[in-house]
Amino acid sequence: MGTAIPKQFLELCGKPILYHTVNAFHSALPEATLILVLPEQQLSYAQMVLQSFPERIDIQLVAGGETRFHSVQNGLNCIDKKDVNDNTIIFIHDGVRPLVSKKLIQKCLLQAQEKGSVIPAIAATDSMRIMENDQTKVIDRNDVRLIQTPQTFRASVLLPAMQQPFQSNFTDEASVVEANGGTIFLTEGEKENIKITTGTDMIIAEALMNHRTL
Repeated sequence: MGTAIPKQFLELCGKPILYHTVNAFHSALPEATLILVLPEQQLSYAQMVLQSFPERIDIQLVAGGETRFHSVQNGLNCIDKKDVNDNTIIFIHDGVRPLVSKKLIQKCLLQAQEKGSVIPAIAATDSMRIMENDQTKVIDRNDVRLIQTPQTFRASVLLPAMQQPFQSNFTDEASVVEANGGTIFLTEGEKENIKITTGTDMIIAEALMNHRTL
């Protein structure tokens, strides 16, 4: 983003990006336990998020790890195992996807309860090519899905999978669960559920958020 402040703490419609992300889950699932995983040097920034809420909100803060896999492990280690049962559902969500809707969160909850896993995804709309050495070839975009979060699992599916040794091809929780023999089910995601990574994304997110309030 080219800013001194980490992107998840940049202001979006007057509040930190992370505020909107946390608030989406707090509003959709008020009784859920919220665990915020951040690089250790950014934990002090979390006060910006907490102070944005008009009322006190309980969030457990934990330092991340070397990779996404290790950061998720650190977050999962904060879960009190005595609170985990057959109905426990765990969401893993990107902090810079602040436009996730209550509808999508609750849909993921219901489908994970039924199937054990659910990953929101949207169809590709652009023509696509794949690189093979110095050559490229077209691929059928109808066979491609763009993966979003929250990646959602029954605890009995995710927790054992996350005990595996790290592999370099663990790019998300779905890949970890698959490596442990689990099956991944997709559900229709939302085009508005964008991941903010550039200044252009900030402009789009602000426009989408303002449109929601009209």
